[in-house]
Amino acid sequence: MPSIVGGMDIHRKQVTFDYLDLVTGEVKCGQIAPADRASLRAWLRRFAGVPGVTFAVEACTGWRYVAEELQRAGIEAHLAEPADTAAARGRKRRAKTDKADSRLMRDLLAGGRLPECWIPPPQILEYRALLETYHALRREHTAWIQRVHAVLFHQGAPVFHDLSRAGAPQELAALARTHLSPAGQQQVALYLRMLEVTGGELDALRRQLVSAAGQLRGARVLAGQLYGVGPVTALALTCWLGGAGRFSSARKAVRFTGLDITVYSSDGKRSPGHLSRQGPPVLRWCAYEAGKTHARAGAPDHDYYAAVKDRKGGKRAALSEARKIVRRACHILGELGDDAFAMA
Repeated sequence: MPSIVGGMDIHRKQVTFDYLDLVTGEVKCGQIAPADRASLRAWLRRFAGVPGVTFAVEACTGWRYVAEELQRAGIEAHLAEPADTAAARGRKRRAKTDKADSRLMRDLLAGGRLPECWIPPPQILEYRALLETYHALRREHTAWIQRVHAVLFHQGAPVFHDLSRAGAPQELAALARTHLSPAGQQQVALYLRMLEVTGGELDALRRQLVSAAGQLRGARVLAGQLYGVGPVTALALTCWLGGAGRFSSARKAVRFTGLDITVYSSDGKRSPGHLSRQGPPVLRWCAYEAGKTHARAGAPDHDYYAAVKDRKGGKRAALSEARKIVRRACHILGELGDDAFAMA
């Protein structure tokens, strides 16, 4: 039985707390500032030796270090799902404050009604951070390529299709000297340098992720059983979908990924459906890229992909395949349970 139940609301400048001592009935609230590990660790010393202390923390930016410090102090940490926690508040009758948010999480936790998120093991959090960095670098790399093409088009230079082949930067530099103004040449030269830097970082990070995927049991199993799922995608699927009892159904895993269709209808009127996009962007991107591989004639599900493409287009077909991959991955990882995180 818990002896102290509390909630914490996290911001960059302070952490607001509200906790109830179930033995004495005393309620305490206040703020921890600055919001960093050292300050939180010092504040948590008041609970040293006190059994049955439990706190709820909202799953927003900053939750990781707070949950880690709670667990380090021997306190049971619970992670609250932001959207469902806000829904549990109900209609707003008074001003929303940090103090009210921390009290809400305390009350939900004490009443057994806290909508909880899963707290991954430390190594999985590390892999997630690397995957998010890889995704961000990929987006930046694509953005620099698009800037190159925009400068060429804006100044009427010939189309330059492929910047990835060997010798392409030298060819593009020569083209720029012939067809672009001095400022345009400077732009292209800068963009090429940025492409070289981001490309090098991407290669190094990808090697690190591939090595990590080869050591994680769940990622190795997914890469071996699911067509189109490479090491990076398998690692992403394992890090975000793995763990015993994570999802009660594969449909919930698809919803978590943000690949489900959101539809609003009323009185027989229905707006066009659209992707919810609520979930880890890197996981959604990996699943979509894996789904596109079924466009290959030799893919095991190519006939279905081709049929959907004929009716609704290639993007819809890839999304359908991505949902299939997420559902299959959910079943495979569910059978593995926590063994999915075992190191090979």
